[in-house]
Parts: sequence; structure tokens; C-alpha cells
Amino acid sequence: METLSENRCFGGTQGVYKHLSTATKTDMTFAVFMPEEAAHGPVPVLWFLSGLTCTHENAMVKAGAQIWAAEHGIALVFPDTSPRGEGVPNDDAFDLGQGAGFYIDATQAPWDEHFKMWTYVAEELPALVSKNFAIDMDRQSITGHSMGGHGALTMAMALKGRFRSVSAFAPICNPTQSDWGRKQFAAYWGDEANWGPHDATLLMQGGGFDGPVLIDTGTDDQFGDLLGTAAFASAFAQSRQEGQIRLQKGYDHSYFFISTFMEDHVGFHAEALYS
Repeated sequence: METLSENRCFGGTQGVYKHLSTATKTDMTFAVFMPEEAAHGPVPVLWFLSGLTCTHENAMVKAGAQIWAAEHGIALVFPDTSPRGEGVPNDDAFDLGQGAGFYIDATQAPWDEHFKMWTYVAEELPALVSKNFAIDMDRQSITGHSMGGHGALTMAMALKGRFRSVSAFAPICNPTQSDWGRKQFAAYWGDEANWGPHDATLLMQGGGFDGPVLIDTGTDDQFGDLLGTAAFASAFAQSRQEGQIRLQKGYDHSYFFISTFMEDHVGFHAEALYS
């Protein structure tokens, strides 16, 4: 693991790191915020999965999470959203290819060689982080935005017992029934029969999450019709899932929206991580 930068931040350290991934067969960059308490022993961790077109840097710089993570003594991990670099396939559209990994493992050419983001985020990166940082891997929570909200919800429900809480900002939560999702899933997996349970609404219908859930979506979200919020809310209610889905009046899909409610989300996770 190579250290690209480390900066003092709210009493802790905000770092950016690079390593060669066996899952994606590329160099991968990620960011970690370690609070001051980590100097005295392992601390709980909150994973933040970013959305389409983003890298590790967007949420690290724009979300405003560090101040609240420092207040609660929580580490933050910001993975990248896809493999990158020479030889990695791409597409002219912003919602496919580099920057659009959808946190799944592709099986169709040309994506199948490098686009293994489920394995990377669920297995490889946690092992690397656990080895190199003072993080208590028995106390993990996860959050994300848009495509990253999709990843956070699906990982929380599929990886039973790993995360104590899950939240999301404007998540894509019914991709198998929207233009977003059907396009990417067809590209990455081929025939619909191969798509698997990477749909938060279907996973909620199949048993939900064994902990609290918090979702915020803006009423003026410019991608509202593509998110599948109504279908997920119906499954949420039918499953009697613990948690809240909040529609925030006048907010859109931007990081201005995310930063406005970040304090709520970090506090929500802190309650679960320290319970």
C-alpha cells in the first residue's frame, strides 16, 4: 500500500492511498479518515460508497463527514467507484464503464476482467484496511449516495451480520425496473436471468436488513424517476423494516444535499456502532 497524502483533519488524519488490487487487476485509490481516538486503540468504521462519475475524492472533499466522524470517534473509508487506467474498458456514457462500477462483479466481456467491484469492496479492501489501520472490524456501518446508495443497501442486506446500520442519500433502489440498472446490468451480466439479487427493493422483499435503516431523498431530485424510491418504500413498509425513509423538501441530488444531512447520518450510525 502506497501513501499518496496524509493531512491533519479535525484532530485526526485524512489520508489517500493506492494499492494493486487482485480483484480488479488495476491500481486502486481509496481514502481513509482516522479520528484522534485511533491513536489509543481500534475505532468503529463507516464506509461511504460514492455515486456515478465519482472517485474516492468527491465525498472526501464535499460531504463534510470528517467533522462529525471526529466528534464520534469513527473512521471513514471512501473507496473508488470502479477500476481505472490504461487497458480498462470504458464507455462514452457517464453511467457505464469507468466511474460506474455499480458495486457488482461483471461476468460479460469486455467488463469481466476488471469490473469486480463487489469483491473489491466487500472482501479485498476490508482486509487491506483491517491490516493497515486501527479499525474495529466488528463495528462497521455503511452509507452511500445514488449508485453508492444502491451499493450500500445491497451489501448491507446481502452480507448478513456485517454492518450494524445502513443509510443512503438518494439511492438507486430498484435498478432492475429502471433505465438506470437495466442498461448497466445487461452490459455487465448479459441476460436478465443472470442479474442476481443486486436490487435493494428485491432484497428488502426477501427479508430486509437486520438493523436500522435511514434514507434521505430530495423532493426536487433531478433523477427522481430513476431511483425507484416508491417501490422501495412499499417493500420497506411491507417488511416492517426498522428505520426511516425521509423526503426532504426542495433538495436535489447534489453534494449540497448530502452535506446538509451528513450530521444526521453520522449520528445515526454512531448510535448503532456504540450501542
